[in-house]
Amino acid sequence: MQQIIDFLPNQLAGLDQFLEEHIVIIQEIIFIIIGLQLVYTAYKVMQDSENPKRLGTAAFWGILGVTFIIGPYIPYAITGALLVVVALLTLFKQVAIGNLPIASEQAQEQRADKYGNKIFIPVILLGVTSLLVSYLLPSLSSTVLGFGALAAFITIYILIKPSSQESLDESDRMVQQVSTTGILPQLLAAVGAVFTAAGVGEVISQMITTVMPEDSRFWGVVAYVLGMVIFTMIMGNAFAAFAVITVGVGIPFVIEAGANPAIAASLAMTAGFCGTLMTPMAGNFNALPAALLEMKSPYSVIKQQIPVALIMVVVHIVLMYYWAF
Repeated sequence: MQQIIDFLPNQLAGLDQFLEEHIVIIQEIIFIIIGLQLVYTAYKVMQDSENPKRLGTAAFWGILGVTFIIGPYIPYAITGALLVVVALLTLFKQVAIGNLPIASEQAQEQRADKYGNKIFIPVILLGVTSLLVSYLLPSLSSTVLGFGALAAFITIYILIKPSSQESLDESDRMVQQVSTTGILPQLLAAVGAVFTAAGVGEVISQMITTVMPEDSRFWGVVAYVLGMVIFTMIMGNAFAAFAVITVGVGIPFVIEAGANPAIAASLAMTAGFCGTLMTPMAGNFNALPAALLEMKSPYSVIKQQIPVALIMVVVHIVLMYYWAF
């Protein structure tokens, strides 16, 4: 047993190094697969004669699919122009959900009775696989969800045995139901990079300096936590907000005041997640569930989360003030 324990890390280290050398290729394969699905959705939309906005909808998914497939191989200016077209299609409400194939209630009930809670196995496996890959093969940290999705997809085929056409139709249905919300994570991540490069953190730091008492740990903590919450609500992504707020507030007003960097930064990140609970910009957390569950209001999820989020904001201020110093 000890030999196996000693042997496995060495083998994984060698595999991790190999994967690190080929990470770009692995990422491209995942992006191409996503792009092909989006192009298929565009094709299905064009066949939907009952969708009054099929041309705009097909163009939206087709352009997005093309950028996923050949984005790195075309001039950045062309990619940017294509994204502007995508934005304009969304702005002028030319993207609409068409007629999607939906199984009858009887068929759904039959499958529910047949598979029961086994249907949750692929979902759980997606998360477990992602965690294992990120822990055992750190070089794949940027693609863990791709491997998790692959494991879940294979498990679905083994468990339910859907036809190829059914798999394509269900993937198309999911893409169209999520609609334009699906590209928010990529756009928000790009916004975070632009804000950081533009020096927004330094501007925020200068603004806070003019209103905050000097050498005040408490107000520094309040500014750091609330800055993460508010900026996350604006950007929809705590990871995008973290770099900006930590540079502009966390380092000069909290860490340089004597706080433990690891504890303060960790609490700042989870404070940002409190902002995630309260913003429609966090499409994958709030707008996406509302769309998939076909709720009457797109803000139903947020309304339920706000009280908990506000309580947790206060908890983060207390924890950072008493635990980080």
